[in-house]
Amino acid sequence: MKSPKEIISEIKQTLPPDIKLVAVSKFHPASMIEDAYAGGQRLFGENHVQELQQKHEVLPKDIEWHFIGHLQTNKVKYIAEYVHLIHAVDTHKLLVEINKQAEKHNRVIDCLLQLHVAQEETKFGFAPQELLDYVEQGEWRALKNVRLCGLMCMASNVDDKKQIASEFEQANTIFNKLKSEYFNNEDCFAIRSWGMSDDYPIAIEYGSNMIRVGSKIFGPRVY
Repeated sequence: MKSPKEIISEIKQTLPPDIKLVAVSKFHPASMIEDAYAGGQRLFGENHVQELQQKHEVLPKDIEWHFIGHLQTNKVKYIAEYVHLIHAVDTHKLLVEINKQAEKHNRVIDCLLQLHVAQEETKFGFAPQELLDYVEQGEWRALKNVRLCGLMCMASNVDDKKQIASEFEQANTIFNKLKSEYFNNEDCFAIRSWGMSDDYPIAIEYGSNMIRVGSKIFGPRVY
């Protein structure tokens, strides 16, 4: 059986040079992260605050921790000191809280707005028009301790590759519209975080430059 380090190396050999790989380590022990780290991987994604805290305490401090799940406002304070990128900002209320906690630590926290393009109703995020309206209204501009760096989305969990492609294409179209109309002079607004273990090759075809890969690297989740 291949180690996480070996699998990450194989994946990276197939990726274009501008694509960043976030190894999704949620539900997997620190030892597996250490193996991936030994192979040079530094970007890791977690979606439970308590688990992220425990791993942050015992693992190397140069890891860039990405929070990739639904983040409750009352949990932001626990990760604000060190989190590198928050992928799933799905309300203005959450962005306000991230800004507040970042200010306490004299930091600016990078964030992605979560776009809901999937068919499943369970997924969080702004609907396409809702996201465009939110950015246009501009309330976020007053928040000086957060920085909007792009979009994140998930495609529907289906086998239909045409549907997945269509959802990623929609996300890319919205990103490009926001970039040209509101963030044209903001170099930081550049991240398109879509694509996971089963669909990242399609995501890359439709503009993704950050993929979140878990089960393909670490195997089935350890609960």
